[in-house]
Amino acid sequence: MATTEEEHKIKLQMSSKKRLLSSSQKSSGTATSRRSSCSTANVSTVYGEEVSRGAMSAQQRRSRRGFLFGTLFCCVAGGFDDMSFPPSPLLPEDPEYSVKSADGRLQLEPERLSKSLAKKPSFQMISSNIKFSLDEILKATDYFSKKSLIGEGGCSLVYRGELTNGKVVAIKRSKKDMEDVHFVTESFRNEIQTLQQIEHLNLVGFYGYLEYDDEKVIVVEYVPNGNLRQHLDCVFGRILDFAARLDIAIDVAHAITYLHTYCDKPIIHRDIKSSNILLTNTLHAKVTDFGFSRLGPNENGATHVQTRVKGTMGYLDPEYFKTAILTDKSDVFSFGVLLVEMMTGRRPMERRKGRERVTAQWAIEEFEEGRAVKTLDPNLESNVAVNLALEQVYELASQCLGETRRTRPKMKTCGEILWSIRKGYRDLLNSEKVQL
Repeated sequence: MATTEEEHKIKLQMSSKKRLLSSSQKSSGTATSRRSSCSTANVSTVYGEEVSRGAMSAQQRRSRRGFLFGTLFCCVAGGFDDMSFPPSPLLPEDPEYSVKSADGRLQLEPERLSKSLAKKPSFQMISSNIKFSLDEILKATDYFSKKSLIGEGGCSLVYRGELTNGKVVAIKRSKKDMEDVHFVTESFRNEIQTLQQIEHLNLVGFYGYLEYDDEKVIVVEYVPNGNLRQHLDCVFGRILDFAARLDIAIDVAHAITYLHTYCDKPIIHRDIKSSNILLTNTLHAKVTDFGFSRLGPNENGATHVQTRVKGTMGYLDPEYFKTAILTDKSDVFSFGVLLVEMMTGRRPMERRKGRERVTAQWAIEEFEEGRAVKTLDPNLESNVAVNLALEQVYELASQCLGETRRTRPKMKTCGEILWSIRKGYRDLLNSEKVQL
């Protein structure tokens, strides 16, 4: 249930500061990148009438599950890499929006880059308190050297850089070797358009950007502790405990709630996934990568926008995939996949046999059959408090993964439920310690 404390927490996280930034061209439409999706059964819930609409019988769930899994299996039988799909049949074909490749690594040539940019004037990227030139960006990244490279996305490479004032930042540089230049430019401008409008503790901070000829750079907050997927894989040699996973889920729910509800215009992220959740040294989550983001409906009575499909295989809302109609409930679906991923430690799609290939479907089916504990990440220790919270998280995830939008809760509701789950988990854990 909503609480005054929770409402106050969300509102406090919103900043009223207005950013003084260079204006970017208004984004037009979105580029094609249609990828596979997964869906699971919708199950009855214990969290109240608003969340439990549309509960289905076991027979209906099995029928729908088989149909959706069959559709998904056809999409992924050839492999598990990112895939491109034809545009939605509801929208006309446009060769400008066809994505040919999004995984080529940029070949860096620092010496050549240095010479080519040395003759160009310095351009200022301005935030409220920070100014920096292109020359400073080049020096901060050692001319975009491999040793400064810390990450890679579909359209950009991310570098760690230290400005002359000592501030450490993350510098996103758009790739130049992709066949669809329009797609890269579209993603770049989408990200700027979104970053200029947002400020929240659980969203990565924005400092400025530069666009000069084919050089496109965005400067954002540096978050030093890797991403959620890396922590689930124990890349840093540490296990992300159950309590931390609940905290992170709540942080992400707050971030998405802010985008959907508290911005001047609603924003749909469209690419919520574990690799887009950065973690601070204290394990607070910050959502990043707004290249696929889209302004939601803001006209009176409007409930959706129609747009070309974008997203990542395994997280993509199947209803959006089929209809090209986008609402904030598409982010809710992706969040449901993320919840299951955090509980199991598995990626949304893995090279496994049978139904275990689609993690969310497998986990929710096990939960429905009373075997949720079998799906718990083997890195986590099972106990009464963990097992109960695990089932409650799956109850919420199953609602987020509803086949139709109307059966999915709002992100604000997700945050409230997770807050309640965390409180119950802590109380039960403390009572067990007292008994010992």
